[in-house]
Amino acid sequence: MTADNMFRTVLVANRGEIACRVIRTLRAMGIRSVAVYSDADAGARHVREADTAVRIGPAAAARSYLSIEAIIRACQDTGAQAVHPGYGFLSENADFARALEAAGIAFIGPGVEALDVMGDKIRSKNHVAGYGVPVVPGIAEPGMTDAELIAAAPAVGFPLLIKPSAGGGGKGMHAVERPEDLPSALATARRVAAGAFGDDTLFLERLVTSPRHIEVQVLADSHGNVIHLGERECSLQRRHQKVIEESPSPLLESLPEGEAVRAKIGEAACQAARSVHYTGAGTVEFLVSDDSPDEFFFMEMNTRLQVEHPVTEMVTGVDLVEWQVRIAAGEVLTIAQDDVVLNGHAAEARVYAEVPEKNFLPSAGTVLLLDEVPGPAPRPSAGARVEVETARGRVRVDSALLDGLEISADYDPMVSKVIAWGEDRKAALENLDEALAGYTALGIDTNVEYLRLLINDDDVRAGRLDTGLIERKMPQFTFRRPGDAELVAAALYALAAMEETKQQEPEGNPWKRRDGWRIGAAAPRLVSLGTPDGGVATVKVWPSAAGGQATVSVNGGPRLTALLQFTARHHPVLTLNGEVSSYTVVPVHAGPPARSWMEPDPRILSALFVGSGGWSCRLEVLTRESRLERVLAAIEREEGAADPEVRSPMPGTVVSVSVGNGDTVQAGQVLLSVEAMKMEHQLVAEVVGTVHVSVTTGELVKAGQVVATIHADQPASGSATGTGTATQDPTEQRKEA
Repeated sequence: MTADNMFRTVLVANRGEIACRVIRTLRAMGIRSVAVYSDADAGARHVREADTAVRIGPAAAARSYLSIEAIIRACQDTGAQAVHPGYGFLSENADFARALEAAGIAFIGPGVEALDVMGDKIRSKNHVAGYGVPVVPGIAEPGMTDAELIAAAPAVGFPLLIKPSAGGGGKGMHAVERPEDLPSALATARRVAAGAFGDDTLFLERLVTSPRHIEVQVLADSHGNVIHLGERECSLQRRHQKVIEESPSPLLESLPEGEAVRAKIGEAACQAARSVHYTGAGTVEFLVSDDSPDEFFFMEMNTRLQVEHPVTEMVTGVDLVEWQVRIAAGEVLTIAQDDVVLNGHAAEARVYAEVPEKNFLPSAGTVLLLDEVPGPAPRPSAGARVEVETARGRVRVDSALLDGLEISADYDPMVSKVIAWGEDRKAALENLDEALAGYTALGIDTNVEYLRLLINDDDVRAGRLDTGLIERKMPQFTFRRPGDAELVAAALYALAAMEETKQQEPEGNPWKRRDGWRIGAAAPRLVSLGTPDGGVATVKVWPSAAGGQATVSVNGGPRLTALLQFTARHHPVLTLNGEVSSYTVVPVHAGPPARSWMEPDPRILSALFVGSGGWSCRLEVLTRESRLERVLAAIEREEGAADPEVRSPMPGTVVSVSVGNGDTVQAGQVLLSVEAMKMEHQLVAEVVGTVHVSVTTGELVKAGQVVATIHADQPASGSATGTGTATQDPTEQRKEA
């Protein structure tokens, strides 16, 4: 660095993929990076990639990543001259910025004025309106009670949107269609807002139907220079949470006067930034009418780096993090508005550890096999790849994952972002689809299959987007199930693993052999596999005498010829009746490992993760006992037997209990709410009966833990029931950074 005032050491007050991304730019700038971590993140990727790392507390964010005192102490202990907050956590906290200033540490972000004004959604809306920035009609006054909001709602009009004044990212937002639904929605929104931001102030806005969510990236320095770097289209959302983002907007690109609209909305964003003397990188979000694209309304300003900032970087060539650091160090922004050119098209997909089929239930687990970036894997000494050239353009992966990393329920379930660039939108989306098809993270559930379904939807490909598209399309998506090919591949893999184990054992009595040997024709080998839906699949295998092509039958079906070959250790290729399929497979073993490499491996193969084309599933390798358990459970489900025990779907914290012991509950009634991975899940009763709740608010629960028991008043004849894990109400809110 040539600037005398450039920072020598910067602390990154965040975790996960954004911490890794910031550290990458700091390294390129020659700046020493300091990571901070909680006990849950001691082995995390950002800790490994930083020049040094400091423990700041236990897993709970309130005592680690949200602890201002712990962050400042870490700065003082490491000599950090500045803090980059990333996004989420303390990134938009004015008290944090004040505390850093008092300690003589630079905040790589805007000034306190911008944080104060834009951090309050009511104040910011009224503020920018005074500077000529158009705003959505609504009621936005501080301190309004539920009764006052209910009284004001008819003037706003239905449908309307409840929004928390503090925070952002869709947390606590609720669309309300009818007046009678408003009181309960306000109660839920206040609870979520209070828990996420410490402030339950709410306001109401007119809900713009079929809206486009378009945001503008701005950069501003302390010398009066303000520019915008074009727009991002973020209309593909699920319950106000962005899923796919792209730049430029296909809406503006489709308009003959698109450049004029871009200039107009860009200037409005710059005016919002000027109104608070903004410095650094920020994003101004607008609602844009699909019918009248020249009409747009200010929603909020995010006074930080956005999750989706890479798409802007891909089309402009500007490193936003580098300019955040330079501006915070007092440098002049040397990029003029005329220098900004949008080159090609970029699209980003957010990868979450979750199960879309189960109402996007977050998933915990351990990453057993990881391959995120297209192309051959580099040598271990070469370091992690982030961006590569492809046949269609470029692919970049911002990730927090590592082989062997445990994904816990303590934090947001977003684990990585896949960003693809192409010369035009068609090339970018095809490039993104190919990258997602090759994305492998076995050992955890991800939403990659869902992302591919979404970006290959006809309306998405045509650019016909709005914020309600995902909700309309989701019921039409068909998710892949393990078919005969996957079951046969798993069975042959399991048998091969058993044979390898057998070869390590001493020769014994032929009557104890497990290969189907008997006098006369060999009996088939039976492999029972537990499928993700709780079912059982049985594969019969008649090995060939030469050990090559086998004959197989799935669930008593016709006999097929099968051959499993390996191109690499975890990459088998199956030829089933002449059809070839490639997979990635990783085994899971039960039991303690061998005490030394000289001993046979005593572990038992218990499961296989099988993946291909961005899809994956876990197949249990069943014993006689575990097979019987599954068969009996399936019989109970078919007969409609209700499990009286209500279980938490994953580890988390009980945030509210809606019923008391001895209460009579109805089917579908909310019993309690569990927060996991910054998402609130409402668990509801499946049958009518008397409830006994076994947990209290604030209590930590494990996955599968019984949280309530319902004693049915009478048999629920003819009604379908669940499998013992409580149904989740679809009104859960992701508390995303």
